[in-house]
Amino acid sequence: MKAILDLIAPGSRVLDLGCGSGALLHELVTYKGCSGYGIELDDANLLACAERGVNVLQLDLERGLSMFKDHSFDVVLQLQTLQQVRHAEAMLRETVRVGRRGVVSFPNFAHWPNRLQVMAGRMPVTRTLPYQWYDTPNIRVGTHADFALLCDRLGIRVLESFGLRDGQRVDRWPNALAPVALFVIEKA
Repeated sequence: MKAILDLIAPGSRVLDLGCGSGALLHELVTYKGCSGYGIELDDANLLACAERGVNVLQLDLERGLSMFKDHSFDVVLQLQTLQQVRHAEAMLRETVRVGRRGVVSFPNFAHWPNRLQVMAGRMPVTRTLPYQWYDTPNIRVGTHADFALLCDRLGIRVLESFGLRDGQRVDRWPNALAPVALFVIEKA
């Protein structure tokens, strides 16, 4: 969480897509003076957000973010959600439309332990990808390198990219050495 908190300027207006229990947004509000909303679908997570005092809206991300005007937020967080939405390209376009910047993270399928499991003929099961292939909420897998290419194709500028491993930044060879890919993006 610290690596992500460090990316957000104090006082920012933040939209957290798929905010879960609201823990990150609560930290941003409490310690960095940020404001904003979380978007969540799960009832238990909505309750957890309410208990934390986090502003949360129950919305299905698949329907887009049309309720928000262009650049309504300084930062749109899309952490560990992109791999679970059907229309990833549309969601990325919405992220950079609604926010001046986006922070996107997802499991990096090219992390070396995943590669070894695939070479052994099995789909990876790791801390970052903890599900079996048949019961995963992830509808796609991606790599650090593939996401950079997608951003280029969509006309989205990558301001910063790195990997995360055990909460620490991985700046060297993140495609192979980091289980989580993280990108800071904006509209080109």
